[in-house]
Amino acid sequence: MTEKRLELVRGLGAWASAAIVVGTMIGTGIFLKPAEMAREGRSVSVVFAAWIVGAILSIFGAFSFAELGSMIPEAGGEYAYLRRGFGPVWGFLFGWMHSIVGRPSSLASISAGMMRFLSFLLPVVAAPLFSIHIAIPGLTGWIKPYDFVFTWAQPLAVVWLLIMTGINYLGVRLGGAVQVFLTSIKIMSVAIVIGVAFFSPAPAARAPDPFWPAASMGGGAIFSAFLAALAAALWAYDGWEDLNLVGSEVENPQKNFPRALVGGVGFVAVIYLLFSAACLKVLPFESVAASRHIASDVVEHIKGTTAAAWITLAMAISALGSMNSSVLSGARVGYAMARDGIFFKIADGIHPKFRTPGRSLLFQGVLASLMALTGTFEELTNLFIFAAWIFYAFAVVALFRMRKTEPDLPRPYRCWGYPWVPGLFVAGALALTVNIWLDRPGRSSIGLLLILAGLPFYRWWSRSSSPGSDSARG
Repeated sequence: MTEKRLELVRGLGAWASAAIVVGTMIGTGIFLKPAEMAREGRSVSVVFAAWIVGAILSIFGAFSFAELGSMIPEAGGEYAYLRRGFGPVWGFLFGWMHSIVGRPSSLASISAGMMRFLSFLLPVVAAPLFSIHIAIPGLTGWIKPYDFVFTWAQPLAVVWLLIMTGINYLGVRLGGAVQVFLTSIKIMSVAIVIGVAFFSPAPAARAPDPFWPAASMGGGAIFSAFLAALAAALWAYDGWEDLNLVGSEVENPQKNFPRALVGGVGFVAVIYLLFSAACLKVLPFESVAASRHIASDVVEHIKGTTAAAWITLAMAISALGSMNSSVLSGARVGYAMARDGIFFKIADGIHPKFRTPGRSLLFQGVLASLMALTGTFEELTNLFIFAAWIFYAFAVVALFRMRKTEPDLPRPYRCWGYPWVPGLFVAGALALTVNIWLDRPGRSSIGLLLILAGLPFYRWWSRSSSPGSDSARG
């Protein structure tokens, strides 16, 4: 007698689906990246161009992923698309990168950002307990030496990671409901900052902000500054693809995928542009570039320290919302791979009562906690931005291939502007990754090596699987 395999339940409605998109995108990025964009862009026009181009590139990606998601509404997102479009090994390479380093390091980074906000309220959180100087002999030209500083922030970050993992372990509907609540709080918080800034009295006379790039900058320098600002903007926009990771749990995916993805990205783009404009209305461009807590500085400049403390608390809640949606979506990739026999067996299985991928959630939570304790997760996140955008591009290339190889496959939603929109997205993603590799060849090369290190595991798991399983077929 064959035991019926438990499947994931479609418990994410339209609002919860949109909340995952908006909630993942609006997180630490909007509160930390505007300053970096100002430093890198060095002029208002370059910063706003980066926001706009980043939004367009993300929306083009969302159009492409909406077709993929409605066509293949399965758990795993890019894992399922690459596996079907190019074969099992391509799906595995994405899933390996995502499950072992990409998502755990991203979760650890978000948790660290939340602790950075809390340190504004409780400085003791950032008080150093001990430090270690780390330098790799012979590789200092590629990997710069750095000082690892251990503070109370690391163990507190682990506490929040475990809480969010526990909430999503108890059920997808609970996780989705929590996401709607946290997303509404963060949108209100950002709206308050924008409103306070725009309705405040006109600032005292000051030197005009550098709107256009300096005349001394050549075309190459301007383009380089733009690409650096664009990379920062795309980190703030990152998260628009997360809904596809829980494709098998979205109600009525044919309608909810395009609505949540395209509508969510467009909404976030407007919020980001308004937020940047609000910051520049209150503070000089140089002050924005130097800020560590841009939202807190804006509110403090207008309303004082008490109001700034409240908005900092709201930023911490924003980071909590991003962490929750990332936990909710990220564990599904490891679950999908383990189900297919090409990942650690500990990540397989659906909880019989809560109907969630409980083991995969725990596996992800342990890895993220270990990275949070090491204090090196921000470097890991920057390292794998490079790798993530390569797989975004490959997933959309799979869309082109399946249009040719499986023309009769039901496509409830077809990508608008095909083939130009997905083609421009692929070109933009590859241009970004090539620029990152040229700018940081050492870390980017290490990222590629870590991804390729998964191939021996794939070969082992493929051989260990039964001949009739999907993982044993090429």
